[in-house]
Amino acid sequence: MGKKTTERRLGAHEAVAKAINLRVSPRKLNLVAQSIRGLKVQRALNELEFSAKRISRDVRKALYSAISNAENNHNLDIDSLVVAEAYVGKNITMKRFSPRARGRANRIEKPFSEITIVVREINEAA
Repeated sequence: MGKKTTERRLGAHEAVAKAINLRVSPRKLNLVAQSIRGLKVQRALNELEFSAKRISRDVRKALYSAISNAENNHNLDIDSLVVAEAYVGKNITMKRFSPRARGRANRIEKPFSEITIVVREINEAA
């Protein structure tokens, strides 16, 4: 009588990891996500390790999580993994006010974003 399980949205050779509440705008995070899309995971980790962007540290953690999910949950081979998808979404926006001259105030928006990383196992024939 329990709840029916939903079907898996990913393929049999894919694993996913998601990092939410990252304190950076989605536009800046997307620059880092673009740099790793389509790369083998070892190359993508090297790109993130030596990137000058501050947020690349959090993206690297998410990529490690996706690799671990692929290895432990789906028994995929780490050496043949590729970053199939890396997409960014908006999250909450904190609104703050900054005092200005003559009793006025300006609104400062501090956006948060999230990133989803999908790794896929590719075989040597492909």
